[in-house]
Amino acid sequence: MASNKIRMSGMVSGMDTESLITALTSSYKTKVDKAKGEQQKLSWTQDAWKSMNSKIYGLYSGKLSSMRFSESYNKKVTTSSSSALSVIAGGEASEGTMTAKVNAVAKAGYLTGAELKTASGGKVTQDTKLTELGIEAGSKISLTVAGEAKEIEVTENMTMYGFTNELRKAGLNANFDVANKRLFISAKETGAANDFKFTGGDVALKKLGLTASAGSTRIKGSDAELELNGAVFKSSTNTFKINGSTFTANAVSDETITLKTTTDTSGIYDTIKGFFKDYNETINSMAKAYNAESASKYSMLTDEMKEVMSDKEIEEWEGKIKDSLLRKDESLNGIMSAMRDALSSTIEIDGKKYTLADFGIDKQSYLTADPNERYSYHIDGDKDDDVSSGKTDKLNAMIAENPELVSKFFTELSNKLYQAMDKKMASTEYSSVYKVYNDKKMQTDYNSYTKKISDLEAKLTEAEDRYYKKFGQMESMLSKLNDSSSSISALFNM
Repeated sequence: MASNKIRMSGMVSGMDTESLITALTSSYKTKVDKAKGEQQKLSWTQDAWKSMNSKIYGLYSGKLSSMRFSESYNKKVTTSSSSALSVIAGGEASEGTMTAKVNAVAKAGYLTGAELKTASGGKVTQDTKLTELGIEAGSKISLTVAGEAKEIEVTENMTMYGFTNELRKAGLNANFDVANKRLFISAKETGAANDFKFTGGDVALKKLGLTASAGSTRIKGSDAELELNGAVFKSSTNTFKINGSTFTANAVSDETITLKTTTDTSGIYDTIKGFFKDYNETINSMAKAYNAESASKYSMLTDEMKEVMSDKEIEEWEGKIKDSLLRKDESLNGIMSAMRDALSSTIEIDGKKYTLADFGIDKQSYLTADPNERYSYHIDGDKDDDVSSGKTDKLNAMIAENPELVSKFFTELSNKLYQAMDKKMASTEYSSVYKVYNDKKMQTDYNSYTKKISDLEAKLTEAEDRYYKKFGQMESMLSKLNDSSSSISALFNM
């Protein structure tokens, strides 16, 4: 870093000492620029690896992780003959036909109050005090909400809004409709156990229009009731969890409903297809980075070089360098090889050996594939894949014929890939856990550059100061010499 000292030279000699010293110290400046460039390049490499590692870890912890378990392939679908009952089948649901009836749907307790007016016959608003309805201050209204006792005390200044707010605090939905002059109160959840009931304060309740004698309308909270293969189930909501499946009662059914459960072949297919979509995106990104063009002819730009370039030129120049940062990277090649080897594995099931090709899943021909897509997989008959859409759909056929075989194969294959990636992402002396690159070493190297740059800048400043001092001494001597010459000339002129 340049010194902050005020340096004045060349005033006597007329020499451009600034340029001379810059030239004399250029080797020091070159070393500083080189170290700064190397540190900047390392910083870009860290960023490139963080982005790449995020993609790799996303595959590892996402679809691949769930593909290791048989539950991912135990997919069933249940069709219902009536909209009164809908079903989401669980993986353990038994295939076959069931009968069902919705005997009742769950309801929330509801109370619609009678029309209100003040004791003097005036209009009731949100700001009307309860005392204006003829309710004495200090009156207490008792109620239970979901079996829990509550109590509201009427105060001198409690308004209609304040009363409904107290009901809400007690765990109810409550509102006063000014236009219709009625209180509307309901339980927050369906079911008999979640219902509410006023148990005390009849005088106040009557003046609030909340008693039967005042003309209120009451709907009690009730449970849903489902009859499944003759067995009766009850629920406080309209949802039933039975044997791993979810049944939703939408309406009471007058007729018997037929439920048919089958293997969800499309669900299994979509699971496998979704995994390979993520895998292909990840491996193609890795291949693109590994096969990137060399940027050896693009050196890191110094501040002086940037001064004579446009912003666009700088962006394009540095872009070439950034695109090549992971080119032929050993760590990248290592994880790619581990992933390719795992998916090329042969899996033995019940004495017979299988590969992905047996399920209609394979890579494109090496000669015809794009260099950055040679390791991605294509599913025969996949209508969304131009490479394999015209081929016979073998995967769907195998899922329909033997879903258990498909489950066993992909469970074991996924485990192989997961373990291979897990090994590459293990913590080492140079890398953190879940990192496939030497992040620890890179950070250490980055910190070392910071010290190295500081030391080199100190040497540059020292050299500059040394040369300025020498030139300053020369200027001083020339000044004295000039003064002496002037004195001698003056003597001769006397």
